Amino acid sequence: MANARDALLDAALAALTHRPWSAIRMADLAASARVSRQTLYNEFGSKEGLARALVRREADAYLQDVRRLLAAPAPPERNVVAVAEWIVSRAATRPILRALLTGAWSERLPEPRPARPGARPAPVPAQRRADAGPPAPGELVEQTAACAGERWAPVCELVVRLALSHVVAPAPPVSGQCAEPESWSPMTPAITRLIETILSVETTSPRKTMP
Repeated sequence: MANARDALLDAALAALTHRPWSAIRMADLAASARVSRQTLYNEFGSKEGLARALVRREADAYLQDVRRLLAAPAPPERNVVAVAEWIVSRAATRPILRALLTGAWSERLPEPRPARPGARPAPVPAQRRADAGPPAPGELVEQTAACAGERWAPVCELVVRLALSHVVAPAPPVSGQCAEPESWSPMTPAITRLIETILSVETTSPRKTMP
């Protein structure tokens, strides 16, 4: 029941915009998705299983979009910069993705804990994958870099880490006050120029240690 599963995950994600995870009730999610509570438990097993599935879907969607950006018909270095800019803007509006990339999980979000050892495997294949737990931030960075291919992976990893530094410590607003997480600004032109400069230096270096 892929459609029911997606509907329930969508309902959970929408609920997180208004309430912390601890305050979200499974019965409310089932009603919002217009499925029975039994269907919900058949798909996810428990609220913890739903949390794992929600985080896993966010990681999968992120990597799918990274691959799409890197496959664009443009110079590879331009595509790598586009990925960095996209990560910053996406992380500003997707709290689960921001937590996946930085490891900074707040009390409002579902806890990304794998299923307990020895637990009975879930009957739904997608849930078995989710129950293994999400990738750690370092693993997700490596997976992102791998999407660029062997030649461009080192450059992509460097650029992604620069983008994540902006996610963790964004530029303050004009007033000089620290911005709240929900209002983090997009990557500044200065950061974009820095990344482009690094790419220019590395791609023209006679040492050939980078593409």
